[in-house]
Amino acid sequence: MEKHIILLNGSSSAGKSTLAKALQDLIEAKRNERYEIVSIDDFLKMTTEDLIYEDDVFDISGLLCEKVMQVFNGNQGVIIDHVITSKRIFNQLKETVSPKRLWMIHVTCPLEIIQKREQDRKDRCLGSGEASYTYLFPKEGYDLTVDTHFMTTSECADKIFDEIL
Repeated sequence: MEKHIILLNGSSSAGKSTLAKALQDLIEAKRNERYEIVSIDDFLKMTTEDLIYEDDVFDISGLLCEKVMQVFNGNQGVIIDHVITSKRIFNQLKETVSPKRLWMIHVTCPLEIIQKREQDRKDRCLGSGEASYTYLFPKEGYDLTVDTHFMTTSECADKIFDEIL
């Protein structure tokens, strides 16, 4: 079966990591294939005191891109859990995976829900969810948008699976 590179792009606390795991489990259950999750969180040092700036993400995004291609070239599908907030970060990812197909999924929910989740998590600097919500890039051009507030995680994963796989 064809392997895919699936980008879950959305603001901090939008539910990407939970969705990535649910999608990974669904693919394994329905297609008997293991997709690896490559998350921006694995490359950034996050604390409740420190804001993460676009330059910080750009500095490490090359490592994330390399990991994505290492996994994909090892004949495994990839789910990317990312918060892209600029054209240069987006272009770096697009150029790295080219000419492979990058399935772009916008993971969203209302800002007030992001803020509540961020407060409940207690593992991020307050305000990072709103900042990434405001500066998320790109604003349009996604293959699919899922809303983690109005749909359950399972419903979001099913929608992605049905659309792409």
